[in-house]
This record gives sequence, structure tokens and C-alpha cells, in this order.
Amino acid sequence: MSLECLGNLLRITLSAEYFEDKYLSLFIVDQSGTAWELDEAMAAQCGYTVTYNTWRNIEFRASALSCHSHLQKDVFTLTIQIKASHAPDMSNATTHLKSASCHYGPWSARELICESNYMEVSVRREVPQSIKDFIQDEPEDWTLVFPEAKAEEASIWQTVFHQPEEKRALLVSSAWSAGYGLNTTDSRVVLRVPYTAAQVQLLEDQGITFAVLRSSTFYKYQWVILMVDTAVACPVGGVDYTNKTITWTVPKYVPPLYAGVTSFKDVLVEAGVDLRKLSAKEMASRKFVLLNELKAITMKIPIGAEGGYYKTSVNNGQLGVKYAINLFLEHQWEDNKWRLTKHTIIKEIETPFEQTEVAITNNLNLSARLMNVTVGTFLPDVELLNLTIEGVAVAVPEAVQHGYLIHRTRYANGSTAYVMQVPLDAPTVKKEYMREDMRAYTLNVTLTFITYPSSETFVVPVTALSAVKDAVLPSAGGFCDGRNLHLIITRGNVDQNWLPFISDWHLTPEAAQKYNYILRDNGTHLAISVPFLSPHVGYEGFHNSAIKASFHLTLKDGITLAQRRDFSVSCLFSPSELIQCLPNGTVIITAIKLAGGEDLDTALLVLRDRQCKPSLVTEKTATFKFNVDTCGTSRKSNSTTTTYENEVLYFRPGNDTPIYQLKFLCSYAVKQTADVRYESKKNPPPSVKPGLGCLTLSLKLFKEQSYSEPYQESEYPVVKYLREALYFEVELLQPKDARLDLNLDDCWATNSQSQDSLPKWHILDHGCENNKDSYRTVFHKVDYSLRVKFPQHFKRFEVRVFTFVQGTSLLQEQLYFHCTVVICNTRQQPLDIFCPRRCNPGEHRLAHRVHPHGQVSSGPVLLRKKN
Repeated sequence: MSLECLGNLLRITLSAEYFEDKYLSLFIVDQSGTAWELDEAMAAQCGYTVTYNTWRNIEFRASALSCHSHLQKDVFTLTIQIKASHAPDMSNATTHLKSASCHYGPWSARELICESNYMEVSVRREVPQSIKDFIQDEPEDWTLVFPEAKAEEASIWQTVFHQPEEKRALLVSSAWSAGYGLNTTDSRVVLRVPYTAAQVQLLEDQGITFAVLRSSTFYKYQWVILMVDTAVACPVGGVDYTNKTITWTVPKYVPPLYAGVTSFKDVLVEAGVDLRKLSAKEMASRKFVLLNELKAITMKIPIGAEGGYYKTSVNNGQLGVKYAINLFLEHQWEDNKWRLTKHTIIKEIETPFEQTEVAITNNLNLSARLMNVTVGTFLPDVELLNLTIEGVAVAVPEAVQHGYLIHRTRYANGSTAYVMQVPLDAPTVKKEYMREDMRAYTLNVTLTFITYPSSETFVVPVTALSAVKDAVLPSAGGFCDGRNLHLIITRGNVDQNWLPFISDWHLTPEAAQKYNYILRDNGTHLAISVPFLSPHVGYEGFHNSAIKASFHLTLKDGITLAQRRDFSVSCLFSPSELIQCLPNGTVIITAIKLAGGEDLDTALLVLRDRQCKPSLVTEKTATFKFNVDTCGTSRKSNSTTTTYENEVLYFRPGNDTPIYQLKFLCSYAVKQTADVRYESKKNPPPSVKPGLGCLTLSLKLFKEQSYSEPYQESEYPVVKYLREALYFEVELLQPKDARLDLNLDDCWATNSQSQDSLPKWHILDHGCENNKDSYRTVFHKVDYSLRVKFPQHFKRFEVRVFTFVQGTSLLQEQLYFHCTVVICNTRQQPLDIFCPRRCNPGEHRLAHRVHPHGQVSSGPVLLRKKN
């Protein structure tokens, strides 16, 4: 603590360094030793002021005539007690006691103090000599006339407040209850009033607002009541900010202070900062201007001048600064009423809010792999409160657990900055591949700061980006084993979120299993194995000795789907992989679509006998199975072998010259000896036993004739206009058996979900269109595609929206559609009457007993009326 005597004021400054992070309580100790805790109301009533400055030091000021000052001759003494504790309940508090004495004198007849929280007027107690010489000749006490005065123990009896509408008299006890401070010393009468008191008026003089209290105070002397003028006025306005300059104007002649005055003369005008008077030379060095004009005193101070300080301010969450300076003005004058008056004004001035930006710098320490992010600079009244990391608020001491090392840097001018050291490999640092060998490291964190003593908070979002040449891209190697292509990708440090794609098809484990691909990922390596004859294998360079097969894989960004890396493996395979020459004369040949022949339809490939078509078709292959004595196969023989030759051909419509030609042959030895072991065993005659299994069927409604997008469950009910087309697809989901063929039996519509409800209308009858329909059902062909592996497992048809009527009235305007389905075995010979895979009008209901069958439904479809 340090203390200063500044005229009729005492100042005690408490060190911020010692009291930092502590809770404080201030007490005033009276002459009996009793400690009174100081609060705002008591401070304004008794002549005390507590403020802070930019260094967060606590400043305590007391008037020489404060309630608890001990005034003896021209020396006033005050004792304060400070309690400091780390706990808000002030437990285990440390107590500090400080007594201070200051000399002040001589006193003026009238002294006025304008503090930041109160106004004070003290006048000299003077008794006319005629009263002193008067000898009372009556024994009666004057209080018999004024009994209420006897109740007041103080020598002050009452104060009368002069207001425009009335005069109000308050006894001393009532005035104290109203917040006024009334006191007398041996030589003075004191009145102290808070700015918020009820009788305080706001008046304007020369356009400047004053807080004014007009009052007369009555006090007793022996049997005489004396009255003194205790009016007080303090400027609350008069400050202007222009051209980076503060202009403070104080009018000289404020009417309440000059009541009854007929002559006036300036005696002294002095000014300063922080209650210290400045000489003319000191003012000039600081570029202060003090003008003592006829009607007013004016001070001009450059914003940012020595003696003031900048303080942090927050406005609507935005960070800014204000310049603050504590000005001091003392004006003394003589007049014919009071002789000498001393008017002391303390003015705490703050400039308007000015927004500022927070500087953020990032210095990368590459050798230590640390991001050094400096935030600031800040004024000394700012502290870091917490960090928000990935949406979670973290206290500063706990930030180290997240990899954040934070320290505060103090500069010579008192400002501070905060430095965050964050490892590049911290989990909260986002890593992103940029290009070539570059990776971008991004730190996103929000810092919350608090200002003292105002406890305002503001946030600073910090985004720090560092580009580092440490990217390790994935690499790949491949090989083939005669039947499969294998691609092995070694992971780098940038592809944790990269996904494998084949063209635009995401290769997931489920998708790979669908095509019998093998996909393995152990975190460091990604391995893919695909069969030689696969939909995603490309073929080129077809020769008698070899076929070149290639498999391409792309790694894409998992968020943006941007293409990052392409890999491929290519191998030469023997043409024997495409042909099987069975001993019984059966030939199985697979023709493949070569690179550059994307428009070739493998379903239209034929053998020399163009009636011989493929038995199995995929997007890139067509497989033929035939006997060597069919399909236009030629034969050549010699003494040892017989060779059969045919070729796979592709013709464009209207052209007899093939654009695709694949010749193949099978050779058989004319003579061949084989040992066959035969053992006769009597076997029971074969028998057929019925079995049970599950069929999984679906009936879906599609949005367009392309049958590319079905309506999802969340989109039902589907709303359509009358006669608008509905596109249905019936699918055999399980089992996936190429020998099975799906056939439609009956399809009908109802206006409720029940298949057996009435009314109902047949749209298919025994697999045929309903002849009674105005708009007949239309069948659509199903071709092979990525989604359709077995076209025989699908049936598609188109129906026009209709509605049920009863007389001339529409029934419920919704439709449900139902179908009965029969599954046939295409290898069963001969086909029975129900499984010729075409429309069969007539009665054949008994077929249900021997063929698997089921029922499917879809809906509802709502009818929308046109305006």
C-alpha cells in the first residue's frame, strides 16, 4: 500500500500485484476502534471513493471531513482495514491495518468538492460578535420554544432543501436516513450528498449540465439558531470529443453558488491529472491547454496524452478501447458574500468506444513440429478466461491435457499477449492434403477473455494454418495369379479419409461381396482382388497367346469426393481362360468386350449360325454353350486329332460384315486310351421329395419409365392425376438362381389395403391384359444392367390411374395394387401349361399346387383432382 496527501483529500493505493486473484473487503475504523464495512452507499454519504486504474491497482480516496476522520487543528487522521482472502466467503482472510495523517490548511470560508460519487460543501461556523456579547437575562431554555430541536443531539438542527415546487425541511436523523451526510467540527458545517439523492436537480448553464443541491442548514449556538447557505453544484457534462482532442468546459458562474453575490474576483485557477497539479511547463510538454476565460474555464487534452491510459471495452461482443483520464480542476475566487471560495472538481473522463482488431500470428517451429500462435497484444486489464476446443469449454490450466501449452507474455509498456504452443500432431489439429508433398495443418480454437474490473467478456476465434512438406502419398503394387488381379495399396499419412472408388462406384465391403471381390483393409494396407472375368475389369490387346486385362481403382476424398490418386494393375492372361472343351463335345466360350468397343451390346453377339445366341450375358461378356456339331462349327481331321472351329461375331444392323470376330477352336485326339473303374451297385430307384423354402418378392412403384428411381416408403401415399401413368416392377429378391423365372398371374386394384376387399378391378388376368380396360396394361422389357443381373427375375408393367365409382359418385380416392406371382423352373422339360413364359388365358389354377408362388402389394396412390 502507498499513501498520498493531496490537499483536502487522502489517497491510499493498493498494489494489484499483491491483491491479484483475491477477494477484498474494505473497512473504516472509527475513533472507538469499531470497523465499518465500506459499501457504495456509505462511501457516497461519508466522503469515500474507490476506483481502479489501468494497472488494476485499487485506489481509495477520503475527504478530510469524512465521517470517520479525526480532525485536530489542521491535521486529519483516518484508519482503514483491508481484508484479503482467496475465498468469496472471506474465510481465512488476511487483515491489514493502515492509519494515515495529512495536514491541510488554511481552510477557505467555503470549500466545495465534486468527487465522482458525491458532492461536498463545508462552510465556516461563524457566530456574530453581537451574539457572543449578549448576556442572557432569562433562565428559560430556548428549546421550550423549539422542542424538536432538543431531540437532535448534534449541533445541526435541520436542513431545508430549496426546490422549485417546495421547500422541504429534514432533521439530521431524517437526512442521514435519506443518504445525506451532515456533520460539524469545531469550526465547520459539512453537507455531503450523493448524485442520486432525491433533492438533487439537473440544471443547465451555458449549455452544460450541473448537478445542483440548494439547501440551508440550521445549527444551534447556545440559545440562538444560526442558518448557513450549504448550496453545492458540480458539472456532470461539458465534455466534448473532436479531432482526437478532449475538451472540458466548466462555467464559472453557476447561479446556486452565487446567490446574493454582487462582486466577484478570480484568485486562482489550477489543473492537473490524478489530483496532482501541473505547472504551465508540464502542461505544455503534454500539450494540455488551460484557458481561463471570462465566463468559463476550458481544458483541452490530446487523446492518448501522458497522464491518461487506455482501457479495454466491450460493446455488443466487439473488442475495443477507451482512453481514460482523471482530470483535476481547482478554482478559487473571492466575493462579497463568502470572501474566499475553493471549488475542487475531480472529473473521470472516458472517450467513446473505438473498435480494435486482435492480431494473430502463427510462427511454425518445424523442427519441433509446433505451431506457435501469438494472440494479442492486449491491455493489462485483459485476462484469458478459457478456450473452446471442438465445442467444449476448457479452463486454461486444463488445456495442456488437450496438447495446448499457453503462457502469457508481458511487454515493457505493460501490455500482454498470449502464446499457444500446439503440436502439429495434436488430435484437434485438422490435417488436410493440399498438393504433391504438402499438407495443411489447421488449428481452430476460440479464446474467451475477461476484462477487469468490469468483468466484460469477449471471444477471439483463432484459425491458424500451416503448410508443411510432410505428405506421404499412398503407393500401390499389383500382381496376377492366373485367375485374379490383385492390387495392394500402401497407406500414406494423408489418405485416412480417402475412399476407394471404381469409376463413380464406391467400393464398400458389401459392394465387393456382391461381385465376389475380396476387399481387405488393416489400416496400413488396402488390398483388392478381382476375378479375371469381372464387370469392372477392362480388356485390350487380344492375341492368340495372351489377353491384357486391367483393373483401375481411384481414391477420392471422403468429404468432397475430389479425385486424389489413381491406381491400376494390368496382366496378361492365357486365352484358355475363355474356353472350355469338354470331353462330351460341349464347348463353353466366353467372348469379352474390348476397350474402345463400349457401344457393343454383348447380348447381340452370335456364332456362325446366328441363331446361336449367348446363354449368359453381362455388360462386358457373353457366354455360349453349344455342342461341336451345332451352330455352324467346322471340323478338320488328320490321323491324330480332330479340330472344331467356330467364331463369335457381332454385326451392326443392316450390315453383314462383322465388326467383332473372335475365332476359337477345340482339338480332340482321335485315339485315346482311358482307364475307367466301374463298380456295379444296386441303388434304390430315385424319388422326388417335396421341400420347403422361402421366396422374397417385392412390388415397387417407380417414378419414370426408366425404372431408375423407386418411390421410397417415406414418399407414400403417392399423389397422381387421373389417367397418369404408374410404373410397377415385380422382383424376385431371393433366391438368386438363374434357373428360376418369375411370371405374373393376376394383378388387381382395390381401394383398401386388404387384398380381398371390394370393389376390385383386374389389370392382369392369368398373365394377360384385361380386355375390359379402356387403357390396357402395357408390359416393358427388362434388360441386363448393373442392378438387373437376372432379367428373368423381373416383370415390369404400366397402368393408368383410375378410380372406383358407385353410380355417379366417386368412392374413396385411393388405390392399392396387388399381384400373385408364380416362380417357374426354366430347366424343367417339358414346361407345363402355366410356365411357357407368355400370356396364357384359360383355367390353370391347379398349377399353384406344383409351382412356388406368392403375393405382393403396393400403395396407396391418391387421386388428385385438377382445378
